[in-house]
Amino acid sequence: MLIVRAQLNDRQVDVRCEGGTVVEMGSRLPAKEGEVVLEAGGGALLPGLHDHHIHLYAQAAAESSVPCGPPDVIDRAGLADALQQPSGSGWLRGVGYHESVAGDLDRWQLDQWLSERPLRIQHRSGKMWILNTLAAELLELDAESGQQGIDRDARGRVTGRLFRMDAWLRNSLARQSAPALGPLSRKLASWGVTGVTDAGASNSAAEMAQFCRLAERGELLQRLLLMGDAKLPPSSQPLVERGALKIVLDDHRLPEYQQLMEMIGEGHRQQRGVAIHCVTRTELVFALTALLEAGAFPGDRIEHASVTPDDALPMMRQAGVCVVTQPGFIYQRGDQYLLDVEPSEHELLYRCQSFLDAGIPLAGSSDAPYGSPDPWQAMRAAVDRCSRSGQLLGSAEKLTPEQALALFTGAANQPGGAPRAIDVGAVADLCLLDRPWRQARSRLDGADVLATVRAGELIYHRARFPK
Repeated sequence: MLIVRAQLNDRQVDVRCEGGTVVEMGSRLPAKEGEVVLEAGGGALLPGLHDHHIHLYAQAAAESSVPCGPPDVIDRAGLADALQQPSGSGWLRGVGYHESVAGDLDRWQLDQWLSERPLRIQHRSGKMWILNTLAAELLELDAESGQQGIDRDARGRVTGRLFRMDAWLRNSLARQSAPALGPLSRKLASWGVTGVTDAGASNSAAEMAQFCRLAERGELLQRLLLMGDAKLPPSSQPLVERGALKIVLDDHRLPEYQQLMEMIGEGHRQQRGVAIHCVTRTELVFALTALLEAGAFPGDRIEHASVTPDDALPMMRQAGVCVVTQPGFIYQRGDQYLLDVEPSEHELLYRCQSFLDAGIPLAGSSDAPYGSPDPWQAMRAAVDRCSRSGQLLGSAEKLTPEQALALFTGAANQPGGAPRAIDVGAVADLCLLDRPWRQARSRLDGADVLATVRAGELIYHRARFPK
């Protein structure tokens, strides 16, 4: 492939890709016989984007699910109407619920809106599912007396609320076919995404094998770094790589300190970093204390860092961790944060510039389906720090457009590192815009992506592969 007249670092160049890498750069390179020529027209050539924390199957499922929370649904009447819209008799899946819509839900409340088909609704936090009675009966929740996470009321009745039971629920619904990843992968490609990190804590040998098959078949277009549990094996597929050992902390069910130390140690013994889910102060301090005792290890990560007080920054620097955060939540959830989060913590939400100033590597991600999978929306939020209604949260945390772009252009296995270079010998994972960077930087809009190249192969072009 030959890309002609691309803007790269304020100069116009031609870029030749062969064998998955950039092999030649210069001015007016002649096309070889049969070579694919991609006309850039002066558009900016960027490293392909990498989403450093996404849940692929959950996002694919969410795209065919019913939105049950803000901004799509804001009250009880809206939720009742949303649940009545889809036709059919099989399982109905709702996503994005928040208590501001209709309070704390249980199966009896859901039955009032939908009782004739099995229904499950996921809370916006990802911690909880709420099932109606028919769904609870089909899954035989009453018989699962030993399962931690099945909520019961004071009379011992199953309420339909399941806490941190994603893996169990997925296995119980295994007869349902998994959602196809092709449409989501093509959408990501249309935004310039050439790589993703799937952050599923329960990914293991079966998931590794499945993702490798998808990559071989070309259904998954992006390179994949796969997080998972301690049994996740290495990959033999060139486009799929084993990533960090994922550890999920929850204020309400924190593990014993020694148990956390053992999990960190197991990851390090496997020559894997650990990626620790931290959305509260308590979870963050607990994780950092253990990481400091375990000792710094390449690839250790803090996922989310949703609330980070100033006194945690030196601990993070000392622990040698990278932070993988989601600035897009400032836009997507900012108005609700202003209502739900203590005012003293508004400036501490999904910080960006403070991490960089403290010398802490910082990478960006979507956390889709809990956030929008559009990386450009996250970049815009990192720059303007505004909610949907235009409310400003954490003005001191604003990034420049170049810093925001860098959140998504670091190497998959070194998030927060320097943006990947476009040079001879580099892997040819590229994002081509339809305009120069001086124009694109004020927009940060995925609509500006003209073409996406992974390993020298065109996986998206606006004219040839329309959305």
